[in-house]
Formats: sequence, structure tokens, C-alpha cells
Amino acid sequence: MKAIVQEGYGSADVFRLREIEMPPVADDGVLVKVSAASVNALDWHLRRRLPHLVGMLLRSPRVRARGVDLAGRVEAVGRSVTRFRPGDEVFGAGRGSFAEYVTTSEERLAPKPRSLTFEQAAALPVAGLSALQGLRDGARLRPGQSVLVHGAGGGVGTFAVLIAKALGAHVTAVSRTENLDLLRSIGADDVIDYTKADFTRSGRSYDVVFDVGADRSFAECRRVLTADGTLVLAGASTETSRVVARLLAAPLLSRLGRRRYAVLMARVTHADLVALKDLAEAGRLTPVIDRTYPLSRAADAVRYVGTRQARGKVVITVA
Repeated sequence: MKAIVQEGYGSADVFRLREIEMPPVADDGVLVKVSAASVNALDWHLRRRLPHLVGMLLRSPRVRARGVDLAGRVEAVGRSVTRFRPGDEVFGAGRGSFAEYVTTSEERLAPKPRSLTFEQAAALPVAGLSALQGLRDGARLRPGQSVLVHGAGGGVGTFAVLIAKALGAHVTAVSRTENLDLLRSIGADDVIDYTKADFTRSGRSYDVVFDVGADRSFAECRRVLTADGTLVLAGASTETSRVVARLLAAPLLSRLGRRRYAVLMARVTHADLVALKDLAEAGRLTPVIDRTYPLSRAADAVRYVGTRQARGKVVITVA
């Protein structure tokens, strides 16, 4: 089968289209014929050596094929699989999804929302789960609360706006000028153009700050939290030292006062994929897709995500 594999470290040029062996199907595995996959920031970061070294320390499996998000049809199932059968339309996550076929577990899949195309469904998993879990679980968001989404124009950011609105919040979206109309169109109550105004000095406070931008300090974000507000750290800085500092500081600061600081690490679960499916089928969650690329141009798709200019999600069409 055709797949995008990583050959070395460096620019997005290390991602190459190759012929590789079909993945085997374990007793608890599901083989999916991929129709579409989407690109996440992690795919960009993994072109560098450091993320792989961190993964080795955590004993994560090393996978040459790239990609996680997927949507497609079940091709085959292992004998212990009960939720799916060949022909089912599904979406979810699997290692090496920039490929014609991928194997994963039934826990990491859910039925594709009937209201969405395969391309839209492929945009949902990691970014949608990040927004859902960050707001529902990390922030414990309640109807009527105020949420500021910093870095609202990208994949996780647009989902955060949509899901915060679905959960009944008043949403302020922070992004650059060209994204403001888009953010209003998906439900943002207020928008702030960061090229013209500094949200940390606006004098306003919010129950939840959902920080995807990852370019402002703890002190700056604290400035706009209510006395018992929550800062959800949902974005990864390009500076490794800042990433480490946030990971260490968040649990410590949460013990020192009424404010809470949550570091988001999204988990792919069947139950939460179904929650995204239900929101989509209720008309409350339609992914924003900036561009689509064929599998042969996956490197270009990853390169574009690396510019941090994408509006919403970037999708790779496979079949």
C-alpha cells in the first residue's frame, strides 16, 4: 500500500510517499481503508529529532508512517472486535494514518457522523477531543461562563469556539485580522485582533482562558482570569524550554490559590469520539477546513500547518 513515511529529521521534505507492507490485523484490531486524514501540529513537530527522543524515554512505539486522524471504511476486523464490521463508515485515530490502510483498536474509533463528509470527519479526532476534554474536563466549563480562546483561528482553536458555544459559554476569540469574520461566523460572541489589541491588558476577566497560542506567559494569562478561573494550556510552544516550564509550573500553581491551571493532553476514547459525533449530528459541530491535499502532497500539507497560518484544519484526501 502507499503511505507517507518519515525518512530522517529536518524539514517537511523528510516525509516521503512510499510503498510499504499492509499492516496485520490483530485479534482486537480494526483495519480501515482510509478515505481522508488530517494534519495536526504534532505531525510537524515530529520531523525534529527531539520529540522522538522524548518518545523513546516514555517508551512510546516508534512508527515511521505519519499521521493519526482518520476517516474511512472498515476493511476487516479481528475476531474479538464487537463494535464494527466490514463496510462500516468510521472516524477516529490510528498510528500511520497518512496511508491507504491503517490498523487501530475499536476503542479509538466511532461511527462517522452521518452529517459530515469523510474529509470533515477526519478533521475531528485529535483537535476536537483536545477542545472537548480541555473545556469539559480541564476547565469544568458550565453554561453561562465566559471563555477566552487565545489562538482561536487554527484547528484546536476553531473547535474550542464551537464546543464552548455548544456547552453554553460566552466566547471571546483572539486571532489575527483575517480570521475574525470566520470566528464570528462559527459563533464567537466577541473577537479580539491580536495585531491591534493586547487581550492581557483589556481590563476584562474570564472564567476560562483556553490557551492554544502558547506565546504568552503564565503571569499575562493570570491577569485576565477571574479569582477562581481556570487556565487551560492547550497549545505547544515552539520553544522546548517554555513547554517544560509550563508542564512543571501548572500543577504547582494550582495548589497555591483558587485559580486552576490544567495542561491538556488529549486522550482518544470511543466515548468521547461518540460525543463529538453526537454534537456534529445535532448541527452544533461542523469542522472548519482550510485546505485539502492529495496523499502525494502530504509533505506540503504538513509544511503549511507548520507556518501556523492555517484557518481551521488541513486535510489529506486518500481515496
